[in-house]
Amino acid sequence: MLNTNTKIAVLLGALWALTGCAVNKVSYNPQKKYSPEQLQKDYAVYRETLEEAHPSLYWYTPKDSMDYYFDKGRQQINDSLTEADFRKILMYVTAKINCGHTTVRPSKKYSRYTDTLKAERTFPLAVKIWGDSMVVAENLHRNDSVLKRGTVITALDGKSVKQLTDTLFNYISTDGYNATHKAQILSGRGTFGSLYTMLYGFAPYYQVQYIDSLGNSKEYMLPLFYPRKDSSLRRPATRDSSTRRATPAPKPAPDKTVRLNRMRVLKIDTLSKTAVMEVNTFSKGHGLKRFFKRSFKTLHKQGITNLIIDVRTNGGGNVNNSTTLTRYIADKPFVIADSLYAITRKNKYGRYIENYFPNKVFMLFYARKKNGQYHFRYFEKHKNKPIKKYHFDGQVYVLTGGYSFSATTLFAGTVKPQDNVTIIGEETGGGAYGNTAWLIPDVTLPNTKVRFRLPRFRLVIDKNIPHDGHGVQPEVYVGPSSKAIKRGSDYKLEAALRLIHQREKK
Repeated sequence: MLNTNTKIAVLLGALWALTGCAVNKVSYNPQKKYSPEQLQKDYAVYRETLEEAHPSLYWYTPKDSMDYYFDKGRQQINDSLTEADFRKILMYVTAKINCGHTTVRPSKKYSRYTDTLKAERTFPLAVKIWGDSMVVAENLHRNDSVLKRGTVITALDGKSVKQLTDTLFNYISTDGYNATHKAQILSGRGTFGSLYTMLYGFAPYYQVQYIDSLGNSKEYMLPLFYPRKDSSLRRPATRDSSTRRATPAPKPAPDKTVRLNRMRVLKIDTLSKTAVMEVNTFSKGHGLKRFFKRSFKTLHKQGITNLIIDVRTNGGGNVNNSTTLTRYIADKPFVIADSLYAITRKNKYGRYIENYFPNKVFMLFYARKKNGQYHFRYFEKHKNKPIKKYHFDGQVYVLTGGYSFSATTLFAGTVKPQDNVTIIGEETGGGAYGNTAWLIPDVTLPNTKVRFRLPRFRLVIDKNIPHDGHGVQPEVYVGPSSKAIKRGSDYKLEAALRLIHQREKK
């Protein structure tokens, strides 16, 4: 399953073409244009491959509507376009599928090209967005005394927050109708500015309408930011720009322990018998199974009764890792999925699909045909039993948010029904009913070499819950506020600690 951090990087890479950059000894020409014939060929491969192999193409968008968007995209290819302009068309159409694992990526040459660039100009604000609210999370003009962290923005260049989100959401993929995930993606540093400038271009100044400290509506002309003129630019917090203050850039080449602790770490307060386990990924390469075993052994030996599991920034990864964590919490056996299947083994444009032959062989041996579908029966039938040794039976508080995606949703959805588990925060970004993922090869279009992700299996997690296009809902909703963002508080963790304190008092 596609890690959300990777997904954000993919989105930013796709948007980078339309930000102002300086060339640094690279021969690739981003202004190269492709003929309408070349673009139409690529578009045909893109559309036909999705129609043939994507198992959930019409899961949330009816076929007639999806056909309308496919046709709309094709009609925009009536002249020569750069790779960046072509990608913009693909991003819009792809987002209409409502599949968070189906995304558009730049060509490999373009990605290498952007690695050698230094930004000449940058949109000056990072923002936190939820609902119809927008708050300043970071202002690159550090000496600006007006638009400080926590300032509420009501409009930008005459466009209300709702108008902005309604427009920008059209270019972000998500599971179903989940707005929490899209808002969180926009709240990532650089994403809002990249999307905004992609659609509206750069300007010397931006007209910002905001609410001052007295509650009055005011306007302010915010200048564009030029990084080379300001060497004081700081690196923001790596977890969640809406809840953590900016921190100095880390020293290069951190040791292995530091790198691993950024992905998973256990913190224990023996006095309150409370532990916080941060799990920021389920991807391979982070020693997660050893970490879980060692952590739950420690919890057992120290008599910890309250466990906060923080998966707010966990975009998923390897399902075996998420299953291992679930087994330490689950109070009964569980299956990964009610159904997991692909709709085809063969592909007309298989030569453009990454790992086409190995994936075809994999499905040949492990996917059994039933009712015209190719089911991965093991995950539909295999019951995962709770791990008895060091199993945690105390109170569990799971912190979730819009970045909680893919395999993280499997974990949260499985443990949520238990009496000793409380989900705190916001709706998960991943779909509660299911998603489309598992095998996700890149498809490289023949002329532009633009890539898009093609998930091969539809996963129905729990057929008994509503198929309403939303994520796992929190039992205790804790959302952002301008005051919390202004003071840089970790409001979701604070809410969990309050619940623990209240429970202990009772």
